[in-house]
Formats: sequence, structure tokens, C-alpha cells
Amino acid sequence: MADTACGTILERHVNPKLIAVGVIAAIGLYLLFSAFVVINAGRVGVVKTLGAVQPEPLDEGFHLKKPFIDQVEEIDIRLRKAESQASAASKDLQVVSTKVALQYSLIGPIVPKTYQQIGRREIVESTLIAPAILESVKAVTAQYTAEQLITKRAEVKVQIQSAIEAFIDATLEEKEVVGALSLANVAITDFDFSAEFNRAIEEKVRAEQEALKAKNEKLRRVTQAEAAAAERTLAADAEAYQIEVASKARADAIRREAEALKDNPSLIQLRIAEQWDGRLPQVSGGDAIPLLNMDGLRPQG
Repeated sequence: MADTACGTILERHVNPKLIAVGVIAAIGLYLLFSAFVVINAGRVGVVKTLGAVQPEPLDEGFHLKKPFIDQVEEIDIRLRKAESQASAASKDLQVVSTKVALQYSLIGPIVPKTYQQIGRREIVESTLIAPAILESVKAVTAQYTAEQLITKRAEVKVQIQSAIEAFIDATLEEKEVVGALSLANVAITDFDFSAEFNRAIEEKVRAEQEALKAKNEKLRRVTQAEAAAAERTLAADAEAYQIEVASKARADAIRREAEALKDNPSLIQLRIAEQWDGRLPQVSGGDAIPLLNMDGLRPQG
């Protein structure tokens, strides 16, 4: 009885017309908000009409659409980085793990076709970019030894980038979406070698450093020896020069004195007198005393 009474009271106070108005208003609001879409900056809208992708994208801003019929999905077309790591064998059969970072962006006008043929941006990265990096790294790494991958890093980077671009272009051409991606840069962020190879490199570097140190020490000793030899040679040359000069001077003096004695016999007697110590010579076996001709030594007046 009480429940029946309450139901009767509610029926009296709730107007069915108000309920209908409320439902109509809710439907109107839904239709109103479903009739437009706002595309954010750096994105384009892909329109699907009853599931079919429309060829023209929606640029950023306000757009009208058909309620219940059109669905719009925003796709980010800004520059983004995709990273992938690939292991490959070098020319000398060393296992090299290479990490590559690729910067790319989607081309807005082709996004609907790209979405239709490949998928969302995440699918583009997983099914197109990642395999391109993997295959390109394997192909290029096999052309270089492990040491060359380090010493020729810039050249290897160019080769990998060219291989990635060729792989992506071929795939996009096959999917009939040529030019859907724009590659900005490819960077090799890391080369990782096996522990054995790293130890071998360390030992090689150490050996080269020790060899260079020994070479420098040998060069230093040779230089010192050459300097000492040069110094001795200079000293010997100087001494020989002095001897030669003195000898020439002595010979010249003797020559001049000989010429003077030849032309002046009295000078010979003078030289003998200068050398005499005043003592008469001791002569045995005879009574004769040799005399010195003093007249020849007197000055001529």
C-alpha cells in the first residue's frame, strides 16, 4: 500500500514532458559537440567516414564534421627521435652492438595515406624505422673491422644514414606513400664491443705507448750522443787549428830568422855569444883553447 502511494505521488509531480525536453537537450548538446573538432598545434587530423580514411587531412584549428559519421584522429607530425639497438658482426667477425638514434617527422599532406597504408606513428616506428635501422647497421658493419668502426666513425655514420634512407624509400614506394617521412639526422650514440675485444684494444694501446716511450728514449740518447760527439769534434778542430796556427807562426819565424842569418854572418856570432854561459869548454887530449872571434861581434863604428 505504501509503495503504491509513493508511485502515485511521483507520477503526479514528474512531468513526462520535462523528461522528453531533457532527453532532447542532451541529444542536442551531444550533436553540437560532435559536429566540430579542434586540431592542436603540431598535429593533423585524419578523418574516417564510417571507417573509410579520407585523403585530405585536417590542419590545426577548428573544423566541422558530420556527427555519428565522421571520426577524427590526431596524428603528431613534429620532429621526433626514434632509437633502436642492433647487434651485428664486423668484417673481422667481432660482435658489435650499435645504438642508433634517428630524428624524423611525418609530412602532413601524406599523413592520411600513411595512416591508411602503415598505421599510427608508433606503428611507423616499429614496422618501418626500426627494421630500417637494424638492416642498415648489419649491412654497413660487415664492411668494416671493429677498429675501423671506431676510427672511421663519421664515415660509418654516413653509410648507415644512406642505407636507412634507401631502405625507407624503398618501403614507402612499395606502400605507395613516397615522401611520407622526412629524415633530419642519424646519430650513432654508442658502439659496444665484447669484453675480449676491449681488453685486446687496451693491450694494443698500452704496447703502442710503451713502444713510443722506448723510441723517444732511444732518440733522446742518440741526440745526446750526437751532441757530445759534435762537441768533441769542435774541440778537436779548435785545438788542431790552434796548433796549425802556432806551427805556421813558428815556421814563419824560423824562416825569417834563417833568412836574416844567411845575409848577416855577424848575427850568427851574436846568437852564439847570447847562448854562451861564460865558461870555457873542457877539452881533453890537447893544449889548444878554442877562441871566440870577438872582433866580429864588436859593433861597427
